[in-house]
Amino acid sequence: MSGVNEIRSAFLDYFKKNGHEVVASSPLVPRNDPTLMFTNAGMVQFKNVFTGLEQRPYSRAATSQKCVRAGGKHNDLDNVGYTARHHTFFEMLGNFSFGDYFKDQAIEFAWNLITREFGLAKDRLTVTVYHTDDQAFDLWKKIAGLPDHKIIRIPTSDNFWAMGDTGPCGPCSEIFFDHGEHIPGGPPGSPDEDGDRFIEIWNLVFMQFEQISKEERIDLPRPSIDTGMGLERIAAVLQGEHDNYDIDLFRTLIHASEEATGVKAEGKNRASHRVIADHLRASSFLIADGVLPSNEGRGYVLRRIMRRAMRHAQLLGARDPLMYRLVPALVREMGQAYPELVRGEPLITETLKLEETRFRQTLARGLGLLADATENMSEGARLDGETAFKLYDTYGFPLDLTQDALRQRGISVDTDGFNAAMERQKAEARASWAGSGEAATETVWFSVRDKTGATEFLGYDTEVAEGVVLTVVKDGAEAAEASAGETVAIVVNQTPFYGESGGQMGDTGTITGEGFAIEVTDTQKKADGLFVHLGRVTKGSVKPGAAVELKVDHARRTRLRSNHSATHLVHEALREVLGTHVAQKGSLVAPERLRFDFSHPKPISSEELEQVELLANEIVTQNSPVSTRLMTVDDAIAEGAMALFGEKYGDEVRVVSMGTALHGDKAGKTYSAELCGGTHVAATGDIGLIRLVSEGAVAAGVRRIEALTGEAARRHLDEQDRRLKAVASALKVGPGEVLARVEALVDERKKLERELADARKKLALGGGSSGGAESAGETVAGIGFLGKSVSGVAPKDLKGLADEGKKSLGSGIVVFVGDTEGKASVVVGVTDDLVQRFSAVDLVRVASAALGGQGGGGRPDMAQAGGPDASKAGEAIAAVKAALQAA
Repeated sequence: MSGVNEIRSAFLDYFKKNGHEVVASSPLVPRNDPTLMFTNAGMVQFKNVFTGLEQRPYSRAATSQKCVRAGGKHNDLDNVGYTARHHTFFEMLGNFSFGDYFKDQAIEFAWNLITREFGLAKDRLTVTVYHTDDQAFDLWKKIAGLPDHKIIRIPTSDNFWAMGDTGPCGPCSEIFFDHGEHIPGGPPGSPDEDGDRFIEIWNLVFMQFEQISKEERIDLPRPSIDTGMGLERIAAVLQGEHDNYDIDLFRTLIHASEEATGVKAEGKNRASHRVIADHLRASSFLIADGVLPSNEGRGYVLRRIMRRAMRHAQLLGARDPLMYRLVPALVREMGQAYPELVRGEPLITETLKLEETRFRQTLARGLGLLADATENMSEGARLDGETAFKLYDTYGFPLDLTQDALRQRGISVDTDGFNAAMERQKAEARASWAGSGEAATETVWFSVRDKTGATEFLGYDTEVAEGVVLTVVKDGAEAAEASAGETVAIVVNQTPFYGESGGQMGDTGTITGEGFAIEVTDTQKKADGLFVHLGRVTKGSVKPGAAVELKVDHARRTRLRSNHSATHLVHEALREVLGTHVAQKGSLVAPERLRFDFSHPKPISSEELEQVELLANEIVTQNSPVSTRLMTVDDAIAEGAMALFGEKYGDEVRVVSMGTALHGDKAGKTYSAELCGGTHVAATGDIGLIRLVSEGAVAAGVRRIEALTGEAARRHLDEQDRRLKAVASALKVGPGEVLARVEALVDERKKLERELADARKKLALGGGSSGGAESAGETVAGIGFLGKSVSGVAPKDLKGLADEGKKSLGSGIVVFVGDTEGKASVVVGVTDDLVQRFSAVDLVRVASAALGGQGGGGRPDMAQAGGPDASKAGEAIAAVKAALQAA
């Protein structure tokens, strides 16, 4: 039972048998505490339960919580690899009581577990209590049977826990294990307590007070329990080891590192292998929880961890990237307990490989410069801050990496000079913004960005998070406060809200805090990484520094994700059906629909559209996971990933892949892979259904498709079905017979229209003159002439009338003027024997002028024109007669 995985399971099983709910580890990026960079203790996910803000269906819980301490207040990074118990990533085993049991049962649970279940010898255990906590002292004597000298009273804050200056707090009781006399050190509270002989393995926090102010503390109505036991520490004890890095988990990872480098973990190389093993865990778990390397915030801490390990790989002589090759060993050891490692393995591998490839180039340049700058320095010397900043600014060399590289030589770094150089660069950058040409309303965001840094985006993994308001902007300027009814722009340190980009619309939702609420109507990206929440204060007033809860509109985000993922599938389906010349020219991912513009020289047939829809939905029904990897732009495109129109890419990009191709050369391979920073469904089946609803041209050589997904697609199909049934009912046939019935009606209508047209022609030819025209058979200037004004005859049928009129005359000229809703159409026909003397084109222009029109055209024997005033039909006929008389 001494393996790490067995110990973890045994701990959780023990508390499950004792009425505790086993709760999964929360992510390393805290969702409910914006003051923390990373989750650093087991109680973080229960913070709001302890304070009463959140209710859960259980009052007892147990967890194995992922923790990172590598940035901010809790930073063990510099010690990792050189000590026996420092880690950047560790697991915290804990049991919790939310107003249920208190000190007596907490002590009893702990003592029984470590002595009976884990079998630790009682004589090697020592406990501490807060010096005024007589109750805990007495309980340890009663439950554990410990003598007085094994229960040590500690008067310092080490044995009194507080959540902050105010709020829940209480005394602690720590359990120590004695590793033996052969190791230097004394028991807690002694002058030699900093030695390594007595090691704390478990801390029990008795949360029994509430700190109202610095002077006032009251009893909590429902005292609670929060405990924490480092899994690595208890594993070392149970495996008979003094050093955490000698437990089975680390031995496996270090062995993998030895195998990959061909260098044993001995002597000076021992620390390097330990750094690599520890940092591999931290890096992999952070990436799995959505953190990616960057130059700010959590991403910067991740990059520091990764690059520190990569430097030690270089010290071991690894010629090629090493870290990514160790990921399978980690997944084998911890993937069962933490399935996110298995799901994230491709992204972890790609990210580590990419970062190490780039860093090796940085490292070579930076170490060369560092060697030159310190060539004549001896132990105790100090590297100037300007050189350290140049390494950082020009070569991407973090300050702590420079310090680590000089550690073995005993050389330090002038950190004050480094910070001064950093501030000078920021001042120069601020000055350059003034001449950047940005619109006046946008310049405020550069100032905000300089003060606050980039926003941490949490929205790939969550739609709810807590944050702190950094800036309030009203009317284009920073403000001290915004009140109910005012339009406002809010910047928060971290957010789940997606800022509009890549065609995807920004998120909406709510931001709430103590006494105020904001309705977020849009989220925009500004000034290189600043997420700006636009909206209206609906209650109270908001000020910078306020703690807030941010909630994305879940239903709207769900529709956006579906439509964005569907856009990728439609894109690939278009390329499969129409050809690889298809390229995206624009897109809109809205909650209610998607729009996709692409290059194609001609309209798409209905058969082609059906095929596109079919292929896209084939991938939807696969319900395959949607995966994300981090790559360089060049590598991504070389592997076939498509870049999205209008998107700006940095050196590193997210590649979103989905589906397995079923047809053609790509069969069995990834169906769609695109460079995309948007939010997407977890699996293609979440899209539900893709329905193409329109296709048309938007510009020369550019077509546009609009489509619906999920519930919107279903409603669209339901509406079409209702319409079909209504048509069938009106036609008095079944839905399956509608097409045949409509075709029959169309044929019947065409037949009736032909018969009506024939009847009108006969009526027009056989009737008397009208509209001032003279009767048939008239002679004008010795030429046969027929002129008639007709109504109810379509303009296209007038030429037919003219042909019939020419036949009836034998020799002569005919004029027919049609009246269509007040507008005139006129046709002039000339028999063949007269075309040498008269042109139908000339004559029809004369008639058109009389009708208020101009122009006209045709052949010498038949021409047609129009005019705006059909009431002048008689004048048009008379004008043609006058032209004949004047000839």
